[in-house]
Amino acid sequence: MNDDQTPDAPQGTGPDPLDDTQPVDVPRYAPTPDPRPDARWAWASPASASPASQATSERWYEPSPAPGQAPYGTAPSWGQPATGGGTPPPPAYGTQAVQADPQPRKRGGAGVGTVVAASLLSAVLASGGTVVALERAGAFDQTVPASSLGVAQPAAGQQPVTIDESSAVIGAAERVGPAVVKISTQGAATQDQFGSIPTSGVGSGFIYDANGWILTNRHVVADADTLTVELKDGRQFEGKVYGIDTLTDLAIVKVAETGLPVAPIGKSDGLKIGQLVVAIGSPLGTYSFSVTSGIVSGKGRDIQVDNGTRINNLIQTDAAINPGNSGGPLADASGAVVGINTAVATDSSGIGFAIPIDIARPIMDQALKGEALSRPWIGIRFQAINLQVKQDLKLTVDSGALVSNTGGTGPAVVEDSPGAQAGIQDGDIILSINGQKIDQEHPLDAMLVQFAPGGTVTLDVLRDGASVKVDVVLGTRPANL
Repeated sequence: MNDDQTPDAPQGTGPDPLDDTQPVDVPRYAPTPDPRPDARWAWASPASASPASQATSERWYEPSPAPGQAPYGTAPSWGQPATGGGTPPPPAYGTQAVQADPQPRKRGGAGVGTVVAASLLSAVLASGGTVVALERAGAFDQTVPASSLGVAQPAAGQQPVTIDESSAVIGAAERVGPAVVKISTQGAATQDQFGSIPTSGVGSGFIYDANGWILTNRHVVADADTLTVELKDGRQFEGKVYGIDTLTDLAIVKVAETGLPVAPIGKSDGLKIGQLVVAIGSPLGTYSFSVTSGIVSGKGRDIQVDNGTRINNLIQTDAAINPGNSGGPLADASGAVVGINTAVATDSSGIGFAIPIDIARPIMDQALKGEALSRPWIGIRFQAINLQVKQDLKLTVDSGALVSNTGGTGPAVVEDSPGAQAGIQDGDIILSINGQKIDQEHPLDAMLVQFAPGGTVTLDVLRDGASVKVDVVLGTRPANL
């Protein structure tokens, strides 16, 4: 700081401003309190402001009016349109405070009551439209089932299919289960270096007549000396083999008892792939009266069992079938028996087979009549025709039974058989039997079992492109076939 006087500084004779011993009159800002408006706030009108407070473009804090815009004029009261252009300037430092409009002005716009009334009217109209739409759609016509308090109702997201299948399995087991039996066998003893060893086995079966008639598998009771039949309620009876089927793996057992529970008998012809089925039996001979479920995986299956015997037209299922289940029932969802469990594929898992009940029905009726078990016989070998066979052999039809010895096990027409006597020839195509078409769903051997030995059937035959009818008197199937 230079103590020399600045040449251009104004000279005076008054007190030295740097002398702090002199009294200093310091200006202080004390704004006048802004009086609260009566009910609303308004800009002050130009008449209430001093001329010094009028807007000018030279002041640093006031922007110049935009081209074509009027200078700031009379400001509107709250809710009223402006009477002049421009933006109101901020109050200058030290100027008089803005005064409220001494004459309160009425606020413009709709009142609160009007807004509420309009809202209620809109809601009523919208609700009325919704009611009309629902009424036209029939929503009010739906009947809600009555339910007692405290009973839980299934949620909409649940899967009723699963619940229905579970109920069907339970219901089928309840209807068929009491008629299922466990069959224990004792056979002739075998000799080895340690002495005599008796043979024994365990299988299943079911009662189809209350007077003690039981259907089971042939391999369960074959070569057995004694049979013990045990019911689910614990009662045991001695059983006798009434007869052995000469066509497939079936046998009839008789116990000397009446008033026994009976399994409902259904039909296998109408089974559909994917249909629910239930198997009941005594797997492994230990877990008696076990219940498993699955579906029909296939129809018309042919298998060859351990002893070399071939069984045709079987139902394939993934319901668990194990040793000991043989002879037990395969039931549908209604609890009606549609098959007899007979075998399981040893080199796979989840593949079991059952004999259709329609094939067993004729011998079941024969037993009830006291007749010997017998099967009809034509005496021919044949190949079922499908699209592939038609293409390979260049045939003119895609269904039927082609008389041939394709298997190489013997002649197509057995000598002196009913078929040979009727004039059936190698290469004939049998299209129907008594007017019933032969196809993959209805093969010839499955159709033939419904007829009794000694009866006459008419075959529609295609021979060298010409249709002929052949009448055949059915014989009795030999036991050694």
